[in-house]
Amino acid sequence: MAGRIRNEDIALVRERSSVEEVIGEYLQLRSAGGGNLKGLCPFHDEKSPSFNVTPARGLFYCFGCSAGGDVIKFVQDIEHLSFSEAVERLAAKAGIQLRYEEGGYTPRQDSGLRARLVEAHKAAAEYYTGQLATAEGAIGRKFLSERGFEAADAEKFGVGFAPREWEALVRHLRGRGFADRELISGGLAKEGRRGPMDRFRGRLMWPIRDLSGDVVGFGARKLYEDDDGPKYLNTPESPLFHKSSVLYGADLSKKEIARRRQAVVVEGYTDVMACHLSGVTTAIATCGTSFGDDHIKILRRLLMDQDEFRGEVIFTFDGDSAGQKAALRAFADEQKFVTQTFVAVQPDGLDPCDLRIRQGDAAVRDLVASRLPLFEFAVRSAISQHDLDTAEGRLAALDAAAPVVAAIKDRALRQMYAVSLDRWLGIMDEQFVLRRVRELAGRGRPSANGGGEQAEVARPAYDPSDPDVMRERELLKLALQRPALLGPVFDEVPVEAYAAPPHAAVRAVIAAIGGIATAADPAEWVVRLRDEAANDQVRGMITQLAVEPVHSAAESDDRYAVELLARIQERQLTRLISNAKSKLGRLNPVEQAEEYNRLFGDLVALEQQRRVLRERGLGAQ
Repeated sequence: MAGRIRNEDIALVRERSSVEEVIGEYLQLRSAGGGNLKGLCPFHDEKSPSFNVTPARGLFYCFGCSAGGDVIKFVQDIEHLSFSEAVERLAAKAGIQLRYEEGGYTPRQDSGLRARLVEAHKAAAEYYTGQLATAEGAIGRKFLSERGFEAADAEKFGVGFAPREWEALVRHLRGRGFADRELISGGLAKEGRRGPMDRFRGRLMWPIRDLSGDVVGFGARKLYEDDDGPKYLNTPESPLFHKSSVLYGADLSKKEIARRRQAVVVEGYTDVMACHLSGVTTAIATCGTSFGDDHIKILRRLLMDQDEFRGEVIFTFDGDSAGQKAALRAFADEQKFVTQTFVAVQPDGLDPCDLRIRQGDAAVRDLVASRLPLFEFAVRSAISQHDLDTAEGRLAALDAAAPVVAAIKDRALRQMYAVSLDRWLGIMDEQFVLRRVRELAGRGRPSANGGGEQAEVARPAYDPSDPDVMRERELLKLALQRPALLGPVFDEVPVEAYAAPPHAAVRAVIAAIGGIATAADPAEWVVRLRDEAANDQVRGMITQLAVEPVHSAAESDDRYAVELLARIQERQLTRLISNAKSKLGRLNPVEQAEEYNRLFGDLVALEQQRRVLRERGLGAQ
């Protein structure tokens, strides 16, 4: 056994291992002022960041759970390693050869188990990529080519090939100095009648990496018709691989997820590749399991999701019934995100990989840009099972959709969807729909106060954490603080486009004094608005918006202004389109041809306006 690592080598590891860079591989860090950084703690669940990093001192500390220490302590805790194992891992990344008190350099086989398994997986990944170029690997290259992937694409994602031999990898790794017990423990091999045998044979191989970039497992796709195994075979649970807490592609996507405040969740390895190669570089996928709580925690840390508008998570599913069921299963998890959650489903049933093959890269980007809010998708899915051409069908659809609306925890959002439900059904009797929703919500969600829950659906509320409300607030802050950024487009968006009553009141004040086109000196502009306010409540809101920092989520303030305006315009257009569709559904195209054709023309124009907005880059900048 090697002795204790020399103190001077430990000090060198600390010196060359930047605490912010190492921690930044696991969570998104933002400036906290004074040279400090902050993020969501990876050691306990929290909505507001209390995890602080001080690069100048090489330390981290969480004010929420009291976890703290230096860079070595962080690696120990996040990877569940001993002190020596953490030092060895950091040393390997920094290119430092460690020395031990008993003399000499420690041989690799004396390292900790995890470090050994990481090395074994790295060697296995290199072996598999080499095998893809062999004559036997031609079947794997053909599979990739048929799905629109070139050799350079396979190289970028480290795709490889496992030969059909029983012990090809085992022999290779034995020759590299790895013991049979290590190969079995890491899931690279399994026990056979005559000793260890390869777990993966005759399959296309995708290396699965953790956030730091280490290979921790593999996803294997069968290629031969006589392979009686599952279509996809993943590494089993091991000291390295825990399928519930790893996301394929996250190592490649994490920086773009943080920059764009967006994560696109797809269903498979080829879908991740197709998205990245199409320009959707925030795509990730689960590995042999459904999207769950641990995956949510990873994404929240990468997005730095907290109690304010911080981005969006977009689920893409196949357009078939199984894909829609997967989307609706995610409905319950959605409310664990503070960030917005959307669903993008291709109507013709194509997944991102097939969509790229048939329609090109732009179609994949368009799929992501055309996403629907998950709540809307869930409600519309319930409605789509019924015939809306009959009164009986519309009532049945209402009864099916009302429990979905009632399940929305956010009161203001629940109210908005209850109102939208009337438009989507084409009933055109808002109060009737609201009463029906209240009745069904009361049956499905009994209230402790004997009816208070029913009243919540009908009573509008102002929830500052609602994403739409946050966008409105950000837009109005720009209107008060930097009106020149918004230009004439802001004044074209009517007061009724604002969902939150306090925001609508401020927008009405701006309109009353001639719009932002009349803004000159910033200080004088706010004084004019305050003077015009009808009461202290509106005046107070104007003051708040004038001094509250703008939380820009884009590369520049100009881009942020364009995004906010486009989003509120798109929302308003979506409302107008829904109204037009509902009215069209009530018209007889023969008996009311003139009105029907006029309304149909209006609908086409509105759809065109919405397409233009989406082409500006909504959701896929």
